[in-house]
Amino acid sequence: MSSETYNFELIERGKKNAAIKAVNENINDKTKTIGIGSGSTIVYAVERLAKKIAEEHLDINCIPSSFQAKQLLSKNNLRIGDLETNTNIDITIDGADEVDQDLTCIKGGGGCHLQEKLLAFYAKKFVVIADYRKKSNKLGENWSLGIPIEVLPSAYTLVQNRIQKLYGGKTPLREFSGTGRGKAGPVITDNGNFILDWVFDKNEDYDWKLINQNIKLIPGVIETGLFIGIAKTAYFGNSDGTVAKVISE
Repeated sequence: MSSETYNFELIERGKKNAAIKAVNENINDKTKTIGIGSGSTIVYAVERLAKKIAEEHLDINCIPSSFQAKQLLSKNNLRIGDLETNTNIDITIDGADEVDQDLTCIKGGGGCHLQEKLLAFYAKKFVVIADYRKKSNKLGENWSLGIPIEVLPSAYTLVQNRIQKLYGGKTPLREFSGTGRGKAGPVITDNGNFILDWVFDKNEDYDWKLINQNIKLIPGVIETGLFIGIAKTAYFGNSDGTVAKVISE
């Protein structure tokens, strides 16, 4: 087995263990509505959730944060709801690109952070699940791709220039960069918008709450990928099979 394959297996084991522990500890017969995030780690959470619902005969609505999440729920035969008719969300479970020691998160690597933030903010409890690579002391320590910012397509250049003027760094427009089939040009969110990724200086100390507020005041900005003061608990799957649980103060 190559070291690359071995590391991949350790990462996936970490994701799975974190997801299983989070579902086991937070979902019970009092849970009626769950917000479901997006990304690779949430797959394991949905698989465990489906088994738990079947085994314990739970009555739960699941609200997806993206088209991907909706497909995942459908594949696992879970009941799908929406925010219009399910406004009382008991818990939202989602992954993250990076989580600092205060449980401030960077999310949106998959381009779904607007819907994810709606589900996280309006839930009674927001739980993060991730592997050990996503845990850091400060933002930027492990994640180098920047903070996603969803913007109106017509305003992306204006927003780019304003953010760089205010805070420096770079704010490239996210574009399709995969191989094989795919749409050439900008990544389009489920809401029909563009994404800028603000790559900040990781050596600076930032007041993330203030920066988030200031960026959201820029006309043309829809939402940022900064999740501040929202996460209550985070589960990090370690390479040795254990899971570290962190609770916000």
